[in-house]
Amino acid sequence: MTKLPKLGFLYLDYVLRFFDHSNFKGWPDKIEEVVYHWKNDKKRFIKEVKAKNIDVLIGNIPATAYDTFVEISKELPHVRFVPSLETQFPNKSKENVTLFCDKYNLSAPKTKIYYDNEKGYKYLKNKAKYPQIIKRSYGPSNYGGYYVHKADNFKEAHELLEDKKYSPIYTQDAIDLKFSGDLRVMLIGHKPICAFWRFSGDGEWITNTSQGGSISYENVPMNALELAVEASKAAKAEYWACDIAICAKTDKAYILECATAFAAFPYIRDWIGQYLMWDFSNGRFPMPHVPLFSWEELGKVDSSLLRTMRHIGFSKYKPSCDGTWYINDPEDKFDMEEALLSNPNDVPASIAPEKLPIKKDLLKDTKKSKIEVNKINFNTASLTQIMTLHGMEEELALEIQEYLLDNVVTDSSDLLELESVDEQLIKVWDDSIDDMRVNINDADEDTLKKIKGIGSKLAKIILNFKEEVKKFSDLDQLKELDGIGKNKLAQLKSRLKIGE
Repeated sequence: MTKLPKLGFLYLDYVLRFFDHSNFKGWPDKIEEVVYHWKNDKKRFIKEVKAKNIDVLIGNIPATAYDTFVEISKELPHVRFVPSLETQFPNKSKENVTLFCDKYNLSAPKTKIYYDNEKGYKYLKNKAKYPQIIKRSYGPSNYGGYYVHKADNFKEAHELLEDKKYSPIYTQDAIDLKFSGDLRVMLIGHKPICAFWRFSGDGEWITNTSQGGSISYENVPMNALELAVEASKAAKAEYWACDIAICAKTDKAYILECATAFAAFPYIRDWIGQYLMWDFSNGRFPMPHVPLFSWEELGKVDSSLLRTMRHIGFSKYKPSCDGTWYINDPEDKFDMEEALLSNPNDVPASIAPEKLPIKKDLLKDTKKSKIEVNKINFNTASLTQIMTLHGMEEELALEIQEYLLDNVVTDSSDLLELESVDEQLIKVWDDSIDDMRVNINDADEDTLKKIKGIGSKLAKIILNFKEEVKKFSDLDQLKELDGIGKNKLAQLKSRLKIGE
């Protein structure tokens, strides 16, 4: 009997776990768990993987940790990462999706990427065909279309980019979407196992369901499936997902997004687990059988119930004695098959700033703008912006937003009141958090009383004093208020500021 490889689940602190032991039902050996802790954990992580004699590490890498794990994988040459780091290349950014599609000649909208803003504006003014879809390329890309914008002319494009300061400029021709929708296709072993239309909501053009879009599992066109399969094979992906647009005029299919990181119902993760066990065991475990278009029937199940369903299976067709003629008809257009192993040459050549012929001072400005864009003030940030933080997941982001309904956060340590937040996570966020102190001259009573250590009574006293002095010129003026001693003043200075 073939010896089974030693498996390990690759987890990261505060990141949603895509797989667990229940997805690998029946695997006879112990499956290890290795957790990567954010910041300066590379050496310890590598040592633990080696100590546990892991042959295969299973788990997706967040965009914010991708470069670190490229380095880690080089230190673990005998460990197979599933998905491979090469396969996960498109997870990192929309720019990487474009590079991937270009390398493998996959149908995608015409896209231009400019690190030189002057050149980008020149293209948008003189050559671009409108409408243009302008996206934030860098960083995680799975945020429900919140960083995707439509510009109908150069004026709109220019104003948008001046406001958002996206760098690089990532812009592509808009596809005239058939039925005002796009398609999500999920694949295992290069076989589509779930596909559905996503239609935009009333008055919207974004199709994502988080912005009011709706779903239909019916009448998924074959050319969308074919393109998704082509992309999956190019990526050498054990599992994969594509967002695909169908042109209303030509019916041609175009890839909008693709990645190994995607939302999936538990039963789909079970199918992936079954497929991987078949792969790792050289056929000792059976490959899952998922008929093409099975999603049409499963899609009739209420989504709240579908989220709870596990270990769904399908039997294969067996003809009756008088129906044997059917056996010659292919059951599916696509067969599930083993994904090829990746190698470093699979990764497209980068067009990173340092490889472009641009001036050094422009590069500095570009890097500076990225830092500024990534700074987060919890009190004003959208759910999407909060989710760009290291290790952030939607459940925690929602918990933070709920906390902000009754509290104003002036320091990230305020969030330690939440059970899901600890000092290690706060430390991880430090470089990405903006100055959140409240301008005392602009704050109203509702804002002040929500600040830790102030409350309703002190808020009224501060505002009454501000009416007398018209405007605070120095926070030391707070010493004149009853009950504010040295310690209280120090506390208030850490939470308030004089605006510029």
